[in-house]
Amino acid sequence: MSTSQQPDPRDRPARLTVGVVGAGRVGPALAASLQLAGHRPVAVSGVSDASRRRAAQLLPDVPLVPPAEVLERADLVLLTVPDDTLPGLVEGLAETGAVRPGQLLVHTSGRYGAKVLDPALRAGALPLALHPAMTFTGTPVDVQRLAGCSFGVTAPEELRLAAEALVIEMGGEPEWIAEEMRPLYHAALALGANHLVTLVAQSMELLREAGVAAPDRMLGPLLGAALDNALRSGDAALTGPVARGDAGTVAAHVAELREHAPQTVAGYLAMARATADRALAHGLLKPELAEDLLGVLATGTNGAEGDAR
Repeated sequence: MSTSQQPDPRDRPARLTVGVVGAGRVGPALAASLQLAGHRPVAVSGVSDASRRRAAQLLPDVPLVPPAEVLERADLVLLTVPDDTLPGLVEGLAETGAVRPGQLLVHTSGRYGAKVLDPALRAGALPLALHPAMTFTGTPVDVQRLAGCSFGVTAPEELRLAAEALVIEMGGEPEWIAEEMRPLYHAALALGANHLVTLVAQSMELLREAGVAAPDRMLGPLLGAALDNALRSGDAALTGPVARGDAGTVAAHVAELREHAPQTVAGYLAMARATADRALAHGLLKPELAEDLLGVLATGTNGAEGDAR
């Protein structure tokens, strides 16, 4: 049996020069991942001290230059800037002649598809929207997390294979998203990931208030199991007092939250109502129990409004 080692990707000839415009948490990680696949980062732009530190950590020896110079040096340019900044950046780069014909221009916004790159397309660029469905820390661990990460991919049909190939080279899984579906796709991810962080942080604060010394250790196994069950079984995984119709328990929750953490009451009530609706629709919550429960939730809402006044 052969014992020869696989060649190190860094030993392969570089196929594309890579530039990053916007050294936030995402861009340097993607460029580092492309480097592992044999491409060569050549330039990065960043303004804040934090972005410069990230670039230095993930892309050592890659020079920091202005955005226009990034485009001048790179065959593949990653535009990794905030959503609201992206349209103006693309227009500005195109108007100033920074975009070169045949240049791959990739943005990582979840909100936008390929059309936001139309000004660059008219200048001859090849537009790709590659959004990693992952939360980033701005540290080297992000490169490892890209393995198996899904990417929302949107591009002109003739560039579809190129877009998917880049995702696969970064260790990701391409998932095609139609242009008109990008906002809905992004809303779904924000609902699941961003709101989850808020819910977990609130839960840890309440546990500390209740005297739990290590709320993260208490929540870890519980939330891990809940997430796994939800991904496997969907609404069938619903448990707890709302799904059971325990109106008295829910009323006690609302009273305690109103006393100790009034800022969490509105969120608790909103999620409880949504949970009750889903439990009813899937036959988990008995209609005769739902009436009292929904009454508690309505009363809780009125009470919250009264407090607000």
